[in-house]
Amino acid sequence: MSGKGAPVATGTVDGTGLRVVIVAGEWHDVITDGLIAGATRALRASGAQHELVRVAGSFELPVVCKAILEAGADAVVALGVIIRGGTPHFEYVSSAATDGLTRVAIETGKPVGFGVLTLDDEQQGIDRAGLPGSTEDKGFEAADAALRTARTLRAVRA
Repeated sequence: MSGKGAPVATGTVDGTGLRVVIVAGEWHDVITDGLIAGATRALRASGAQHELVRVAGSFELPVVCKAILEAGADAVVALGVIIRGGTPHFEYVSSAATDGLTRVAIETGKPVGFGVLTLDDEQQGIDRAGLPGSTEDKGFEAADAALRTARTLRAVRA
């Protein structure tokens, strides 16, 4: 399971004064809705101001995340689901989303919580989506990472 070696949470991050936008693709709605719920729980618990923006799919995440960060958000949480199929589509979309979101973070100097699941099958997504019976909550983890990084950047830049 990919969760091995994950850091132990030390408590809720204080997100007071931060504006964080969840940006989520529309594909594979059961899994995506679980990711959104987890991210929302983390942001709500932190006290951060937050909202949700939906995009067509994972390929569209980088451009929308960049626009949101450039418009003033402190961080974004990018959520998407890409399931391997019988064509190279999986590799192209996974690479474009990952590389694009990395560039967005570096170019804007702002956190991008990475919650794009790259899966071999739907069950792997259900196991990671924070749903009843899931073993992981990747939406919560992505939002938590974005919050922690935003706090760290504020401290470094102060």
